[in-house]
Amino acid sequence: MARKLFGTDGVRGVAGEVLTAELALALGRAASEELRSDHAPQVLIIRDTRESGEMLEAAFAAGVTSAGGDVLLGGVLPTPAAPLLIARYGFDIAVVISASHNPYRDNGIKLFGPDGNKLADDIELNIEARMERTEHPVPDRIGRVRALHGTLEDYLRELQTRFGELDLSGVNVLLDCANGATFRAAPEIFRRLGATVATIADQPDGRNINDGVGSTHVEALGKAVAEGGHDLGFAFDGDGDRVLAVDRHGNVVDGDELIAIAALHLREAGRLPGDGVVVTVMTNYGFHVAMEQAGLDIAVTGVGDRYVLEELRNRGWALGGEQSGHIIDMGFNATGDGTASALLTLEALAGADLAERKGMEKLPQRLVNVPVPDRDAAMTSPDLAKATDEANAALAGRGRVLVRPSGTEQLVRVMVEAPTAEEADSVCNDLVALVQATSA
Repeated sequence: MARKLFGTDGVRGVAGEVLTAELALALGRAASEELRSDHAPQVLIIRDTRESGEMLEAAFAAGVTSAGGDVLLGGVLPTPAAPLLIARYGFDIAVVISASHNPYRDNGIKLFGPDGNKLADDIELNIEARMERTEHPVPDRIGRVRALHGTLEDYLRELQTRFGELDLSGVNVLLDCANGATFRAAPEIFRRLGATVATIADQPDGRNINDGVGSTHVEALGKAVAEGGHDLGFAFDGDGDRVLAVDRHGNVVDGDELIAIAALHLREAGRLPGDGVVVTVMTNYGFHVAMEQAGLDIAVTGVGDRYVLEELRNRGWALGGEQSGHIIDMGFNATGDGTASALLTLEALAGADLAERKGMEKLPQRLVNVPVPDRDAAMTSPDLAKATDEANAALAGRGRVLVRPSGTEQLVRVMVEAPTAEEADSVCNDLVALVQATSA
């Protein structure tokens, strides 16, 4: 059966148009039926700050209770709180209502199973099949909906347990909370650890989430850090599973650099199982050079945190992530956690200046998204394949070329990394022109 509803990160779409209350109700009922065992499912629901979150929360809860499950409402919390709360309370399902870094009009529903992991593909397919049924079993009872108080404190307690020995006294940090799910949690844990904290984008109104702020618009944070005399800054995304940093000069430090800094620190601390790191095909070539020089192994996956997590489990490793700032440290949580990743960065720096970081030397990178009528057809061009191979051969040992179709849009993504920006631009321009010509 082909997947129709679930994407790589749950169900997502424009709230009220694609992701309707009716769909959320059907999804809640089907998920409860599929994951029911010998007792009524106990379901946690948390959400970000989008105005549609309350509607979808209520609808999903109605679906759960109509199938005989009980719902605990955890309120506004970062996505990574979900698996931690599953472990603490033993929920059968945790639901996160969020569209991550997307605009406020979008929303999404992500499901975590009783092991704290996102649901496997076969379970998602079974849930989709149940949603298509016209008849459903009548439960012995109608479930209940109750508020679960203290969830923010539960999440903060987990962070404080992990980073309790981290003394941030004297650290002046600016946090961009994207008007999203971290707006209370992130500033609070930094203050508890002793930092001097200033914040931007911490006044959510339901519509301003990710609006020119957060990890997808980090340039504003860079300017604010430099002009405000802060030591560094961190920008989270709407649901708090990603983070990017900026140094005191306002320079952006992306996920590749943060992972490199963390990898070297965890290896030195004896907390990097297998002396290996999992990254994606988009990871900068300079990362590979730095890790090879440090004697660390690298495994490469397709783009997407679920693939990174799968490879970490397969290898028994602990650290992996993406250039976007989605970083997984299995020593703390089996999903990306922007706040924990920011604290891990400060732990790794041990008081040093982020502007003087030495994790890796990034190669200049040029990335162009080329609109095409048919991304798959464009990728079958023998001329494009030949040009890509020739460019990679010319850059062997110095850089690389990656040409791949978008997973969600009619685009071909052309990425080139080279020792100089001029060479990266030249090679990229030639390949972009070829994609356009072969797609005309």
